[in-house]
Order: sequence, then structure tokens, then C-alpha cells
Amino acid sequence: MKIYKQITPEMIQKDIRYLELLSHNFPTIAAASTEIINLEAIMNLPKGTEHFLADLHGEYEAFQHVLRNASGAIKRKVNEIFGNTLREAEKKELCTLIYYPEEKLILVKEKETDLIDWYVITLNQLVKVCQNVSSKYTRSKVRKALPKEFSYIIQELLHESSIDPNKQAYINVIISTIIETHRADDFIIAMCNLIQRLTIDSLHILGDVFDRGPGPHIIMDILRRYHNFDIQWGNHDILWMGAASGNKCCIANVLRMAMRYGNLSALEDGYGINLLPLATFAMEVYSEDPCTYFNPKIDSSNNHYNDKTIRLIAQMHKAISIIQFKLEAQTIRKRPEFQMEDRLLLHHINFEKGTIQIDGKEYTLRDNNFPTVDPQDPYRLTEEEEEIVAKLHHSFSRSEKLHKHMKCLFRYGCMYNVCNSNLLFHASMPLNEDGSLKNVEIMGRKYKGKKLLNRVGELIRTAYFAEPDSKEKDFAIDYIWYLWCGKDSPAFDKSKMATFERYFLNEKETHKEIKGHYYMLRDREDVCDMILDDFGVKGSHRHIINGHVPVKAVQGEKPIKANGKLMVIDGGFSKAYQPETGIAGYTLVYHSRGFQLVQHEPFTSTQQAIEEGLDIKSTTQIVEMSTQRMMVKDTDKGAELSIQIEDLKKLLVAYRTGIIKEKAI
Repeated sequence: MKIYKQITPEMIQKDIRYLELLSHNFPTIAAASTEIINLEAIMNLPKGTEHFLADLHGEYEAFQHVLRNASGAIKRKVNEIFGNTLREAEKKELCTLIYYPEEKLILVKEKETDLIDWYVITLNQLVKVCQNVSSKYTRSKVRKALPKEFSYIIQELLHESSIDPNKQAYINVIISTIIETHRADDFIIAMCNLIQRLTIDSLHILGDVFDRGPGPHIIMDILRRYHNFDIQWGNHDILWMGAASGNKCCIANVLRMAMRYGNLSALEDGYGINLLPLATFAMEVYSEDPCTYFNPKIDSSNNHYNDKTIRLIAQMHKAISIIQFKLEAQTIRKRPEFQMEDRLLLHHINFEKGTIQIDGKEYTLRDNNFPTVDPQDPYRLTEEEEEIVAKLHHSFSRSEKLHKHMKCLFRYGCMYNVCNSNLLFHASMPLNEDGSLKNVEIMGRKYKGKKLLNRVGELIRTAYFAEPDSKEKDFAIDYIWYLWCGKDSPAFDKSKMATFERYFLNEKETHKEIKGHYYMLRDREDVCDMILDDFGVKGSHRHIINGHVPVKAVQGEKPIKANGKLMVIDGGFSKAYQPETGIAGYTLVYHSRGFQLVQHEPFTSTQQAIEEGLDIKSTTQIVEMSTQRMMVKDTDKGAELSIQIEDLKKLLVAYRTGIIKEKAI
């Protein structure tokens, strides 16, 4: 009775309304007691494994494979379970089956001479793997993850020991019956999907699902079906959210990025964006223009375009870039508080000489063909450009799939997340030169640190969800573009976005985008601690986890900074970044024994992974290991369960003292 001595009638009366509601879920002393026992047991299980990924940039095949192989965890478990009892080739075949069960079964049936024997062996192997990955969860949690049609059978197989001869016979009968009833394929698929699901308990995406790669829409479809995930919005995600909110500058930037990397399929096939008006316009206006500096950046090993199509993409690329500069000028003039007048460059062009004045210095333009720019009014859209912008705006506003994906970003996403003593955000925290938090003015008020990210998150939601014709929505729609390229944006935090200079000038000095103080000061442990304090992050082992800036591993740069306080996990999932990173992405894995950083080499293809068993080669680096295994009670979930347990204890006292009556069942 020791647990009840701390609970007084006064405490119960204070919470009486809540306890009355709670009594409907737990109507008797027995029900409340059983739940306390259940929750206490959960508290003493090992914490679930969290996976952190950043900057996916549309590389859906690599992302999907990393999810399916749990960043190499499934392969390690197969090696642990079967050791020397299976040959390496057999273990590789089993892993491939777990990753891609539907596709692998087709190949197995084509070459396997004794399919019944293969089914028996494989089902027994899958049961052992499934028993291993489910061991850290309660039966209740595993049961909820099971496919309904096989729930009872899988439970029987998972919780019976094959050591007992009688039980082994029981298991054998279940397996043989599955095969005899021609359910083996469906059962194998269900088991493999369950293994994948249980190996990763929760998934954190630290921004930039969109742009550069071919399949952001496919990644979003995968995430919408995923069992437990969250997203911290990156600058590229915010850009798409702005486009879906109706910001024309964001729409132009989204299109320009698609043309730059030759990924039109995401727009056309993924979201049904009609690019025909832009294509027709570009072919006509730039028919005699080689558009040399607007050729798309396409990986030669994955180039599906012929020369004629590449030429058209280059024309469209230049056309939308000029439209973008004009649209952005309208916003810059409308919002002087953004302090982006230095981005108004078209009126500094000397069209006769083919030069431009920037910061008092004259540069020669490497491309001086501007058929749609009026030197007397360079920022005015032509009638054809106005019409194209209107049609594109309509196309983005009416894309049903785009808005489903945006609502998913809003539902599961935010600017930052605090989870198990880790502060997650995509890019930057605006700082002053001395390392203090920088005040950023928004609509006449100043914000910094946590309050800044909260306010930014509010404005992004306002831009998308608020009723039209309100002053705040009008500002929010403009501000969402500022977040993409503004110098005080926590999603960008650079002196400028040198888009014009990169296209039109050879001089590298003009391309330079000076990073904010955060990117230099985040190596300091005291600065990281100051930020963590501002966000209220507690714990003796607390961290900041970022993406956004690719870690140049090939040059010796380390992803672990500030004596382990900060981890940057953008390792180059995007193929466009892999030459400078030298790798193909990181996964940060946080399990019950600590942190591990998994470094991936480039993924070949899903087809090769299935047919040849080619897995992503990954190297694991121990970041921080705990002397004691971390249990659920040590996590945020544990803190929630502790509160539930205390409330249930109050309910028990209320029942036993007669303050609340038990309910008939």
C-alpha cells in the first residue's frame, strides 16, 4: 500500500473531473490495476530504435532501400542469428527476400526446383528473425503491427520455443499447413514487412524531401503509409509548401529547380502540373538561343532524354528563370522589410554592352540574350509571361496529390522537434557574431531562438490554411518565399542566394553565398548548450541534429561536432552532392545502447538489389554508447507513461476510498 500514501483526498478532488472521465476507460479496480501493471512493464523494456535521415532530395530508390534494410540493421541481425549455420550467399538471399519479398518470390519460383522444401526452410528462418526483432516490444505492440489475416498464426509462431520438441512439432504443423493451403507467398510477404516495421520503431526526417532527385512524390507516398515518423521542414520543403499556398515566386523556383536537374517527371507524372504552356512559350522565344548555361544537370548514367528534349528543357529553364527574377522583384519592392534590394539586378544590366554593375564593379555577362526583358521596365512581365504564370498557379492550386502531400507535411511536420533530449531542425539558428541568439524582426516584432522557429512555423501554416484576404495571410504568403532565400531565414541563413550570378557570370567571387554565424559557431560546445537551453532540452546527453549542409567526408570533414553535442547528417543522398561529399548519405541510429552513425555508399538500383542481392555498402561508426541500456522509462514516452501511471494510482485510491464508484461491466 506504499504507493497510495502520497495520494491525498485533496489531490483526488483537485483532479476529480479528469478522474471521472478516466474511470470510463478503466471502470473497475481490476481494470485500473491491470493497466498499471502493463505500463510498468512497458517502462522497463529497452527503448525502440530511432532512425534519423536528412536531405533525401527525391532519391526515392536509395531512401526506400535504407528503410527496407533498416540502414544495415537487418543484415546484422541475420548474421547474428545464423552465424556460421548459413553460407554468406544464403544469408544474402534471405536479406534480399526480407527487403523485397514480392519481387524476390517471383525470381525464386523461376529457378527453385524444390519449392516446398524452400518454403519450409525460409519460413522457419523468417520466424527466427521475427522473434529477434520483436523481442524488445510488448506482445500488445507487436500484435497491433501484425497484418489482420495472419495475426493469430504469427503470434503463435513468435511466442513458441522451438527448443521444446513438442513445440517444434506444433510449429512444423503450422508451417506445413500454410504451404498446403497455398498461403505461403502471402505469409512470407507479411512476415518480411513485419520484420522491416519492427526493426525501425520511429523515423525522423530532418528536411528536404523535395527537389533535385526524380521521386519526391514517391517518398511522400512511402511516408504517408509509414507507421511512425515526423518531419522537420527543410528549405526545399518550405519552397514547395509556398508553391502549394499560391506564392508565384515559389512556383517559379520549384519549376526552375526541376529544369535545372532535369526532373520533370515529379511535376508532370507525380503532380499533374501542366508544363505545356511554358514549353510552347520557351520554344518560340528562345528558338535561336543555344541556352548553353541552362542545360540540365543530368547524371550521365541515368540520362533518359535525347538531345532534342534536353534542348527543350534548357529553353524552359531559361524562360522560367527570367520569369522568376521578375516575380521576385515584385515581392522585394512590395516588402522593403525583407531588405533584399541587392537582389534586384536586371536594371543594372547594360544591354548594349552586355555587362552588369554589381557592388560598384562591372562584369561581362556570358549570356546577353534577354528577349522578354524591356530595358526601360525590366521587371515587368510580358503578356505571355503573365498568362503562363496564371496557368501554372492554377495547375499548382488544383493538384489533388500535391495538396495531399502538403497536408501530410503539415500534419507530421514542423520547424523543429525535441525528442528524447535531441533537438532536431534542418538548417540553422540565426546567431550574432558573439554566439548569442539573433533577434529577427517579423511584422514589427522581434523573435529569436525557439520563439523565432515557433513564429515561422505559424506563418507557414497561415500561408496555407488561413482564410484569404487577411493581412497576416498576405504577409505569410510572401514570407514563405523569404524563408527560401532570405538572409535571416532559419531555413537558409546566408547573405544571398546568388541564382542570377551563377547563371550569367563566370567570376566565382560573385557566386559566393556567405553563411550565417551559426555554421561557424556550431563547432563550439557552449553555443550548442545555449541553444539547447533556449529550447528547454534536458538530459546529461543532449544533442542538436541538423541536415542542410552536405558533410564533405571526402575532404576529411567530420559529421560529429562540438565534442559530440551536434551531429550533421546530410551525407549526400542526392546524387548532385555525392561528388563533393564522397559518400551517399548518413543514417543516425539511436537505439537502447547509444548512437551509431551509418555511412552509405552509392546505391546502384532496386533492380540490381533484387536480382543480384546488391545491398548498399554501409560503414557504422559508434558516436556515443551508454554504460547502461536505455529503457522506455528513460525516454519522452516513459515520461508520458509515468504521468498515466500516477493518474491511474489516483483513480485506484478514489475507488478504494469511495470518492468514485466502480462501474458495472
